[in-house]
Amino acid sequence: MSVRFKEGASQGSAQTMKTTPKKHRWYLGGIASAMAACCTHPLDLLKVHLQTQQKATHNLTSMGIHVVRTQGVLALYNGLSASVMRQLTYSTTRYGLYEVVTAELKKTNDPIPFYQKISVAAAAGFVGGIVGNPADMVNVRMQNDVKMLDLAKRRNYNHVFDGLYRTATEEGVSTWMRGVTMTSSRALLITMAQIACYDQAKQFLLTTRFFKDNIITHFTASFIAGTIATSITQPVDVMKTRLMEAKPGQYKSVAHCILYTAKLGPLGFYKGFIPAWVRLAPHTILTWIFLEQLRVFFPIKQ
Repeated sequence: MSVRFKEGASQGSAQTMKTTPKKHRWYLGGIASAMAACCTHPLDLLKVHLQTQQKATHNLTSMGIHVVRTQGVLALYNGLSASVMRQLTYSTTRYGLYEVVTAELKKTNDPIPFYQKISVAAAAGFVGGIVGNPADMVNVRMQNDVKMLDLAKRRNYNHVFDGLYRTATEEGVSTWMRGVTMTSSRALLITMAQIACYDQAKQFLLTTRFFKDNIITHFTASFIAGTIATSITQPVDVMKTRLMEAKPGQYKSVAHCILYTAKLGPLGFYKGFIPAWVRLAPHTILTWIFLEQLRVFFPIKQ
């Protein structure tokens, strides 16, 4: 959506906004998210490690040092293929659905109401979480492999496709949907914050005289969206990670996993919050900066 002020509006009076709705290529969101994932993958890996330790023996820095010392620098990129595949499935679905549906809802040149943005983002995120769950499950497992000191216990997936094939043949295709309840719930929340809140924050910033439709506005709006997204999704993210990384039969149900985590106290559900923010906020910022630039370079002729 591009924004411009009506000609003739005086600086001292309230400026009237006129919006010209633009259609964008629906698949650019997935590409931008995959590009951002390549930059933030080490932070995502360390976040997973912190969330799955039952005793808080490491913080973000010490965990990073531990991984590099024991496995080498390249271990920080373990599971990158799964991470990219997750974004190409999960984020392409949620960004694409949001783009297409919101474009259909715009009956005038004015932006759609915030409640509609939230509703569309929630539905898009829920569907995206289901679509991206298989790659997400393999991603979590590949990331956790590096902390297994016993080599015999490692799964040693070569890449995302090897992980998908082996889980299907060794544990059944249903394994692809392990943790999907938490994945789709988290995706619902994170898409509301990451996409709808960004859209609304950008819209608000452009109504002020301090911001124009440029990279500074994109950075500021995505910073706000990333912070909101981390705050509301962290408890669900912790549960999702534990369920996906779990051995068969470790947890009887989602409720069992919740009760097990609750033994750590309320903060157990916010384990790894700082690295989650450090990972999610930059990922949100980079995704939107990449996406806004991709929209400029690959426009749809109106």
